Amino acid sequence: MTDLPTDVTEQAERLTRLAREAVDDAEADAYRAERDEILAEYDYTARVRNDETGDVLVCHPVEWVEDGVIRPERVDDIDRGVEIRLSGPGDPDAWAEIDAENRAVVEAVTEAHGETHGANAKLLADFMGNHYAKPIAEATADELQEFRDDYVRRNAWPSEKQQSVLDRSIRLTVEEAGGRVPEA
Repeated sequence: MTDLPTDVTEQAERLTRLAREAVDDAEADAYRAERDEILAEYDYTARVRNDETGDVLVCHPVEWVEDGVIRPERVDDIDRGVEIRLSGPGDPDAWAEIDAENRAVVEAVTEAHGETHGANAKLLADFMGNHYAKPIAEATADELQEFRDDYVRRNAWPSEKQQSVLDRSIRLTVEEAGGRVPEA
């Protein structure tokens, strides 16, 4: 079992995604440096591995590495490593199930609160399914902040009306999904 707490793994993934989406090199370097500092507290390091199906964030103990290369003879327990898919296909069965659940939430929000909140709910469903493969109800404070501050600004083109009610839409959507909006 990994030595990294789940919240540290999630933070490493979030910072890696932010670095990949950053518009300038200094911003990307800052995100990677923050990720590396967090992992270093647990004597871990990270790299992004490119394979035939996409990119994977690999977090592993620093003791496995010599001169920048993982030495197989130093790997005592492979379960101590953590791999997080950053791109490419995940588990299509799980994704389809999660997507269906999130789309049902979108329909419920639209029906109960109108088209504008429904449109924002759809953006959140797209984000949670495509970036985290998670149900909306399980959204963390960091993920919701990333959605609000990064995803909506860079990947969506909400109307002024949608932007004006975005925070309320997020709360309504997460609550409709059976979750609660965590404190940031």
